[in-house]
Amino acid sequence: MGMRGVHIVWDWNGTLFHDNDAIIGATNAAFAELGLEPITLERYRELYCVPVPKFYERLMGRLPTAAEWELMDSLFRRHYAERRAACGLASGAVELLDGWRAAGRSQSIMSMYEHEELVPLVRGFGIGEHFLRIDGRTGPSGGSKAEHMVRHVAALAGEGVDPARVVVIGDAVDDAVAAERAGARAVLYTGGSHGRGSLEGAGVPVVDSLGEAVVVAERLAG
Repeated sequence: MGMRGVHIVWDWNGTLFHDNDAIIGATNAAFAELGLEPITLERYRELYCVPVPKFYERLMGRLPTAAEWELMDSLFRRHYAERRAACGLASGAVELLDGWRAAGRSQSIMSMYEHEELVPLVRGFGIGEHFLRIDGRTGPSGGSKAEHMVRHVAALAGEGVDPARVVVIGDAVDDAVAAERAGARAVLYTGGSHGRGSLEGAGVPVVDSLGEAVVVAERLAG
């Protein structure tokens, strides 16, 4: 099988969707209500991890209780929804998606963003037709992406996509972990929630642009 067999699974937040400003703004607005100090983007990238309650442990020095986590999650989601509309797709994303599809290659989205919110958001940018599947998180927030990715790749296999030719492009270490669990490969992008230092610890290629990520994905699965 040639290059046309390569399938890209795109992450959404921080990868295709450039929402760093909304995430930091929402995080700090939630922190203000919780009595926590504001955080810079650089500090966020240094500390952020998945599952998200571990991120709060790094900030607070302890894991939040179940009640605290529920409140934190609720506050963040409310503030993020208010800021999301000001965000757009990452630079060059539309051209990359267009080019990949025009070349006869397949792609999909697997995100931990809530499914019912994700699908209309993607379609609102006029790019929904580019994807074989668009799968957001179902069930409670705060968990690992791995189990969701395993289901996503299994669903792709049911549509004729070989998992060995799947490459996940994301902005977080959790994307690499999820890809490995699903039998896929990964490329990590420095433009989102993690800095290069933490991404390089994942043991997969790290790039500074989505264009580079696509080139590496072709090489990995080609």
